[in-house]
Formats: sequence, C-alpha cells, structure tokens
Amino acid sequence: MAIRQQQDVHLEEASRSTHTARALMELRKKILSGDYPGGTRLFEVPLAETLQISRTPVREIMSRLAEEGLLDRLANGGFVVRSFTYADAVDAIELRGVLEGTAARLAAERGVSQTGLQQLRDLLAQLDACFGQNFGDVDLEAYSGLNAEFHALLVKLSGSTVIRREVERSTRLPFASPSAFLSGRTHVAAFRQSLHIAQDQHRSLVAAVAGREGARAEALAREHARIARKNLEYAVYEDPQLMLSVPGLVLLSS
Repeated sequence: MAIRQQQDVHLEEASRSTHTARALMELRKKILSGDYPGGTRLFEVPLAETLQISRTPVREIMSRLAEEGLLDRLANGGFVVRSFTYADAVDAIELRGVLEGTAARLAAERGVSQTGLQQLRDLLAQLDACFGQNFGDVDLEAYSGLNAEFHALLVKLSGSTVIRREVERSTRLPFASPSAFLSGRTHVAAFRQSLHIAQDQHRSLVAAVAGREGARAEALAREHARIARKNLEYAVYEDPQLMLSVPGLVLLSS
C-alpha cells in the first residue's frame, strides 16, 4: 500500500510539473507575440484561469520569466511585462558577441579535442547542406536549429562553465539569440546575403579554433554577432513589419 501511495504521489508531481512547463511555454509565447504588451501588469488570478493552473505555479512561472528578462518585479509585489528600447536590443546582441568571442578564444587557446573539432565540422557540413543551388534557396528551419547547435557547441568547447552559463543567460532574450532573425525572412535580399556571410564566418571560426588562433577566433565571433545587429537595424528602420515575425521585437518601445 505504501509503495502504491508513493507511486501516486510521483505521478501527481510529474503531472503538476508537466502542466507548469506547458503553462510556462504558453505564457512566454503570449508575451513574445505581443498578447501582453510591454508595461502590462500581470495578475495571478486571471492568469491562473487563462493558463488553467493554480496560483502557486503561476507565481513560479512569473519568477522564471523575470529571470529570463521578460518580466520585471514590482516593488509592491507582482510582475509587469518588460519593455525594451532599440538600444537594449543592440546591447544584448553586443553582449552575446563579447561572450561568444571569449568562448571562441578560450577554445582556441586551450585546445579542442579531435572529437570536438569533428563535431564542429559535421555541423558545418549539415549547415552547408541547407543551401540550395540557387542563391536564395535555404532550408531556414533546418539552418536555424543547426545554427543554434553550432553556437552552443562552440561555447561548450571553451571548457568554461562560467562563460557557458553567462552566454545562456544573455540569449534568454529571444532577439539576442543566434537564430533570432532566421525565421521566414528569405524573401528579403539583405537577409539572404547575410546567411551566406554567416556561413563563411562559421568556417573561419572553426579554422581559427583548430589552428589555435585565439585572437582571430575572438574577433570572428564578435563580428559574427554583428550580423544580427545589422538585421535588427533593417527590421526596425527599413521594414518595421518584420518586427511582428521576429520573437520578442514587439516588446521594443519607440
């Protein structure tokens, strides 16, 4: 009987955890899509009803999203959806470039195993395969996922848990992530071109790490992040409609 009760408790906890994870993803999606604009005060009771969970996990979810930088805690308790300026988005991308540059330099200077280098080269080959024969033909969905894997592996190969943790923290804001500007944008000539430039930089990064060229690897990684900054500038100033399709950009205030 005791074993059965323990099993029931574990099942109940697992179910609760699953519901909380689902609610977290749902609320994050609503915020990033603009359903809750920047400055919106979130109240536990109506939010619990919307997400169909109790108030306790709602508080946990909002605390988690505050850690991710999507919500701000109010002095008197509660949470409000965070607003970002264009400068905030630029700074977030620049910070990622600095951190990834440091990771690339450490990987080059400390040396990467043959297994690690082969993993990078395998990802390069898979990324190359995403490009079609025509200049504008790109499997963007596949490229986006592989690009995220490439960046995560490069940071991992630095051998620094501190750098790895800080990179993960800096990329929690979706418009600062390596794949922020990779969804549904091949119709824009400037973005199509940027993908080819980015892939050339990937190749150069791997070569620099393999060659133990720390300064070059760092410079390449920092320059690589500036592609996202140029894409952000284009979306904000040249084609504002694109901001609706880049996760989180709807939170930018004028």
